[in-house]
Amino acid sequence: MKTTESDSYYNNLEQMSVAELLANMNKEDKTVPLAVEKALPQIEALVNRIVEKMALGGRLFYMGAGTSGRLGILDASECPPTYGIEHGRVIGIIAGGDTAIRKAVEFAEDDLHQGWLDLQEQQISDKDVVVGIAASGSTPYVTAALSKCNSMGIVTGCITCNAGSEVALIAQYPIEIVVGPEFVTGSTRMKSGTAQKLALNMISTSVMIKLGRVKGNKMVDMQLSNNKLVDRVTKMLMKNSGLENYEEAKALLLKHGSVRKAGEALKK
Repeated sequence: MKTTESDSYYNNLEQMSVAELLANMNKEDKTVPLAVEKALPQIEALVNRIVEKMALGGRLFYMGAGTSGRLGILDASECPPTYGIEHGRVIGIIAGGDTAIRKAVEFAEDDLHQGWLDLQEQQISDKDVVVGIAASGSTPYVTAALSKCNSMGIVTGCITCNAGSEVALIAQYPIEIVVGPEFVTGSTRMKSGTAQKLALNMISTSVMIKLGRVKGNKMVDMQLSNNKLVDRVTKMLMKNSGLENYEEAKALLLKHGSVRKAGEALKK
């Protein structure tokens, strides 16, 4: 039996007080980072391969169904504004298409052919890396697509929460984060989802750092998409460059669009 489908350690949840529910959920959540820690060598191996491929112009694809698919889309969508990387370099794909981001599409995850078709729409090639996200480790939409990728010479990875799962056996770079039974039996949007989010944070952040999108500890290519960020980055530029006039630094920043480009302009 899959660990993710095993009975919760807790019963009669409806008889618990709100305080008891929260305390017990929090108790379970505390175990997730420890499970992630055990998977760090697997995460490292995948990150190194992604960096290698993206440094040569390749792309990173996340694909999954339900919560797993949504988490991949979230991580992918945050890379351009956070690190200034071009749109389309990190792509999230979900079973059922964009409709499934907000509303479940029945049986979309069971389609053995659509995953590969969705990747073909993106002109997938052996320059790219595809990471399947599947808490259960058996989602047909994901497993079938990764199998096809393998046959086409495309690097594959996965994030799953069951040991020895189908997707982990298929992926060249599996990440297995076994968090144990969910607080609500089978509700993998809970601990499993948290584990997947932590792994995705690590993957995309490490990749972007190794691709040169961070200097020191600062997001020097961050997009200036609101006033809060403009203010933060203006102060960053002042600190890095020695400029003392806020308005002068802000004007320079807005002219060039990022701390990196503004700093390079100053050096010239």
